[in-house]
Amino acid sequence: MPGVENCLQEAMAIPGAIGASIVDYTTGFPVAATGAAPNSDHDAAAAGTADVVQAAQSRSLFVSAIPHDLLEDLIITTAGGYHLLRLVQTDFDSRLVLYVWLDRVRGNLAVARRRMQALAEDLVAT
Repeated sequence: MPGVENCLQEAMAIPGAIGASIVDYTTGFPVAATGAAPNSDHDAAAAGTADVVQAAQSRSLFVSAIPHDLLEDLIITTAGGYHLLRLVQTDFDSRLVLYVWLDRVRGNLAVARRRMQALAEDLVAT
């Protein structure tokens, strides 16, 4: 899948990127992955990504004041890094999430978020 492979290649070009994957968050299955994964396990990282997205979407705590507002991204911070999850919005089922693990020292959170937004949009366009 050239669109997926190109997306991950571009994600790894984000300064500070350690690893990246595209996950089907309804199943927890990694569609594609590259680079490193937490605990060296892309399957476990994909399952964890799915759990986090499903939890955020199912809790009224994260509901917006704007009707029909959609969850765009989630950021989990640790002492050494950022875990960025960007939902890929499509016209049909929207089951994919772009995940990038970013080194906290070498990465720039704002730049990474903007780049991931563009990558998710490009992925849908291809």
